[in-house]
Amino acid sequence: MTTADINNIYKLDGRVPFFKALPYGIQHILAMFVANITPIVIVAGAAQLGRDNTAMLIQNAMVIAGIATLIQLYPVWRIGSRLPIVMGVSFTFVSALCMVVTVYGYNAAIGAILVGGICEGFLGLFAKYWRRLITPIVASTVVTAIGYSLLTVGIRSFGGGYNDSFGNPDNLIVGTITLVVCLLFNIIAKGPLKQLSVLAGLIVGYVAAIAYGMVDISSIFSGGVISIPVFIPFAPEFNIHAILTMVTIFMVSAAETIGDTSAMTATGLGRPIKEREISGSLACDGFASSLSSLFGCPPVTSFSQNVGLIAMTKVVNRFTIMTGALCMIMAGLFPPIGAIFASLPDPVLGGCTIIMFGSIMVSGINMMSESGFNQRNTIISALSFSIGIGATAPSEIAIWHSLPQFVQDIFAGNCVAVVFIVAVILNLVLPKEMDK
Repeated sequence: MTTADINNIYKLDGRVPFFKALPYGIQHILAMFVANITPIVIVAGAAQLGRDNTAMLIQNAMVIAGIATLIQLYPVWRIGSRLPIVMGVSFTFVSALCMVVTVYGYNAAIGAILVGGICEGFLGLFAKYWRRLITPIVASTVVTAIGYSLLTVGIRSFGGGYNDSFGNPDNLIVGTITLVVCLLFNIIAKGPLKQLSVLAGLIVGYVAAIAYGMVDISSIFSGGVISIPVFIPFAPEFNIHAILTMVTIFMVSAAETIGDTSAMTATGLGRPIKEREISGSLACDGFASSLSSLFGCPPVTSFSQNVGLIAMTKVVNRFTIMTGALCMIMAGLFPPIGAIFASLPDPVLGGCTIIMFGSIMVSGINMMSESGFNQRNTIISALSFSIGIGATAPSEIAIWHSLPQFVQDIFAGNCVAVVFIVAVILNLVLPKEMDK
């Protein structure tokens, strides 16, 4: 048995004293918590489920996210990557789910998630048959696109989120305070404490937000003291149109998961991703999403926020991230804990995440440079970015108007999916000898 040591936070394996590991785990959960529950609120609103059902789904989703993270960290058979990947409810599915629940009903959405998750799970288990499609230049291009796609998310949070107060001076002040604290803590702190800069920024920013009246503390106990997950609150219905829609989105999500996992191994472990890790990561994504559907919740997938946090801090220890997963489960079982986590205002999150999201993009660029900028790789990355980012920019998405609505819903606003598809196609069709 190895000696428990705080410095083991930089190692994938190794013992870390529990209460010394806990702050790093909490930091990971706070970085993604609000983004984990927001998709549920949006989809539940589209389905008109009501406040009580929405609250129940939020509690269920926190427990499922914690369990899925534990499976990624400590695999069950071939399900799980054995990597420090944090799982949560993804925004990738929101648009399609809102359409499905509106047209076919929430029960049909649950059935479609159940089937789609199983499809992605088996896609992961058989990764050895298609792994060669994801070459280093394809992976690095997708990682860079993920970082790019998140830049506006960080700024949106910094300015106050999606509401009428966006850009309000109070939001900008609180966001700036949080950002400055993160930077100062990173400069002043020494050793492992330096990697708690995001947590320090979140705490100080939260206090500043309370001073500016942005936090409603009175609502912390409004959801009761304890909540038990409800199994099959909505009976699955199997509609072929809803299933085809969700299976397609699951394939898009799989591309993002490959990019997230590749970025995590490159930035956190300093090496390329292994076939076994891609296989386990996707299998966990899929089967955990099917499990999520049995508790009435949307799909879960890897969170890019946490990949950015790892790129920034280099904290990759599985035991340390496990403490965060346990906190997520506790937040699901005890609503007051979840309410405290969920009360983090957007500007506080934005002050921290704008650094993290930029780190992902820089990591992708670094991966591209390691792949080599020969003529073939340059064409693959350049054309993928030009089409993927250019055609999904808000001012240019009208270029999709002549295509079926189904295609528009999937690709028009998703630059990562388009970049991935273009990169894979180019990697297949461009001759290997073109640099000779």
